[in-house]
Amino acid sequence: MRMITAAGKTNINRRQAMGGTAAAGIAAVLPKPSWARQIRMNMTDAAIKIGFCTDLAGPYQGVDGPAGAEAIRMAIEDMGGTVAGRRVELLLGDHRNDPQIAADIARTWFEEDGVDVVIGGVNSDTSLAMTALAARHGKPVFVVGAGTSVQTRERAAPSVIQYAYSTVALATVPGLGLTRQGLKRWFYITAEYPFGRELQAHGTAAVEAAGGTVVGSVGNPHGEVDFTPYLMAARDSDAEVLGLANGHAELLKAMAAMKTMDLTRRMTLVGLLTFIDDIHDMGLQEAQGLYLADSWFWTRDPESRRWAARFFARRQRMPSSLQAADYSAALQYLKAVAAVNSTEPGIVLAHLRRTTFDDIYVRNGRLREDGTMLHDMYLLRVKEPKQSGGDWDFYELITTISAEEAFPLSDRR
Repeated sequence: MRMITAAGKTNINRRQAMGGTAAAGIAAVLPKPSWARQIRMNMTDAAIKIGFCTDLAGPYQGVDGPAGAEAIRMAIEDMGGTVAGRRVELLLGDHRNDPQIAADIARTWFEEDGVDVVIGGVNSDTSLAMTALAARHGKPVFVVGAGTSVQTRERAAPSVIQYAYSTVALATVPGLGLTRQGLKRWFYITAEYPFGRELQAHGTAAVEAAGGTVVGSVGNPHGEVDFTPYLMAARDSDAEVLGLANGHAELLKAMAAMKTMDLTRRMTLVGLLTFIDDIHDMGLQEAQGLYLADSWFWTRDPESRRWAARFFARRQRMPSSLQAADYSAALQYLKAVAAVNSTEPGIVLAHLRRTTFDDIYVRNGRLREDGTMLHDMYLLRVKEPKQSGGDWDFYELITTISAEEAFPLSDRR
C-alpha cells in the first residue's frame, strides 16, 4: 500500500502503517514509460485499486482518517482479498484539507496509477476538487465524508455517488423530527461560510415544511472563540430550539457557554454537524441532551454491534458513521465488480444504479439519478451518563426519517 500526499510524490515515512517497504515506495515514484503503463493497465490480472483520500493526520483524522482506511481493509478482507480473479490494493492519500493537494492526488491516481475507484473522505472543498477530476475521467467516486449539497445539485455527475450524508439530510432530519414533536420555534447560529449557510437553508426549509418557524439567526465567523453574544441573541428570541450550524470546535465552545449561561434547561440544542468523536471528546456529562442527525450508529442493531466489535479489536475505539460508510462503500463497489466481472466504470456504475445496498451500514439503499445514495437517517439524542451502558454508548434513537424525506430533491417551503 502507498500513501500519496501530492502529485507524483509517495510518502514513505509511515512504513508500519502502510505495510510496505521503503524500497517499494521509492520504486513507485520512478517515472513509468507510457507504453509500460498501457500494458499494465490492459493486464487482466492487474490489481483492482481503491484510492482512499481523506485527512489522515489533521483535525478530522479521528472521525475518518486512518481508522477509515482500516474499515476499507476490513471490506477487502471480507471479500477474500481478491475479486474477479484480481487482488485488491488500497492506496492512501492525505489531502491535508487542501483542495489543490486533493486534485493532485486524484490526477496522479487516475492518469498514472490506474486507480479504479476513489472513496473520498472529509472536507467538501477537497471533495469537489477530486470529483471534478473523476467526472472528467469517468471514474467512480464514493463521497463519504464530505457533505455539501452542491455535489448532487449544481455539480452532479454520473460517476459521483454521495454515499453517507449531505447538508440536506443533516439539517432536514432534526428540522422535521423535532418540529413534528411540537418544538416549533427555531433559532440558528451559523458559521459564515458556505457549509454553514447550506445547513441553515436546508434546516429552515424543513422546519417550515413541518409547520414551524425560524424566529431568528445570527452568523459567526469561522474559528469564533466567544459564543456568548450569539447565545444571548438566541435566548432573547424566545426560541425553543437552537440549531448550531457549525463544526466540531465551535460545538464544544457553544456547549460550554450554554452551560455557563444555564441555557441547556431553556433550549433544546441541535448540533447540525456532530459525530461520535465529538461526544467522546466532550464526555456525556457535558454532551447529554444534545440532538443530532446521523446515518448510522454502532448500537443500532446486533449486526452493527458485531461489526463494531471487530473494528474495536483493531482500532481500540468504536467506529464513526463515516468509518462504517467507508467499509460499506468499498464492499458495495467490490460486490459490483464481482457481479459484472469487470472494473470498466460504465459497467460497474450501471450495476450499482440497479442494485439495492444492504450491509452493516445501509439497509435498502439505492442510487437516485443525481448520485445520492438514498437511505434512512436517524435523529439521535445524547444519553445521560446514567443511561449509558459504557464507553462509546452515547446515543438514544428518537426517530427514523425515511430516505425520501431525509434527502429531498429540493428545499421545501
